[in-house]
Amino acid sequence: MTEEHQNANTIENFDTSSPGDCPATEETGLVEELQRALAEKTEKSNELNDKYLRLAAEFDNYKRLAQRDQRDLIRFGNEQLLKELLPVVDNLERAIKASRNGGSNDVLIQGVDLTLKQLTGALTRFHVTPVETVGQPFDPATHQAVVSVASEKVPEQHVVDEFQRGYRLHDRMLRAAMVSVSTGQAQDGAPEPDETIGLS
Repeated sequence: MTEEHQNANTIENFDTSSPGDCPATEETGLVEELQRALAEKTEKSNELNDKYLRLAAEFDNYKRLAQRDQRDLIRFGNEQLLKELLPVVDNLERAIKASRNGGSNDVLIQGVDLTLKQLTGALTRFHVTPVETVGQPFDPATHQAVVSVASEKVPEQHVVDEFQRGYRLHDRMLRAAMVSVSTGQAQDGAPEPDETIGLS
């Protein structure tokens, strides 16, 4: 076989080969497909990142507003109660002024009594109610026993007298009532001194 014949065969073989059989073409198509997929994923990732940044900014704004509202609630939460108490202060000042300007003690007592009723009404509107005491069974959750006394009229372990009124806010105790508690009837010949049992 001559050298020309070998070259002709080589060139012919080269020309007759199809481009689809070339692995480089397949790799080029695969690379382009991967690049398109990567571009789509990158775009989606950028969208999600932007969405996350917007949500994070909105949450920061919400947190700042919530903190401001909480601070305002702490500072001004009792504003309505104080507005209700201001007229009470006004009436006390009027009663004292009337007494100093030559009014009788009866006028002062009447003014203070009306002011107390006004104050009690204001507290009731804010769900502050007094605890019942005298004649009631002693309840350590609502009563603070200061002394125990013998009593023929009040049964044992019942409240005889109230020294300081107790109050509830809704169903929570604000302050227990300071009371004296009956020990029942005194035995014949036994002394009946008051016995301090819980003064604080």
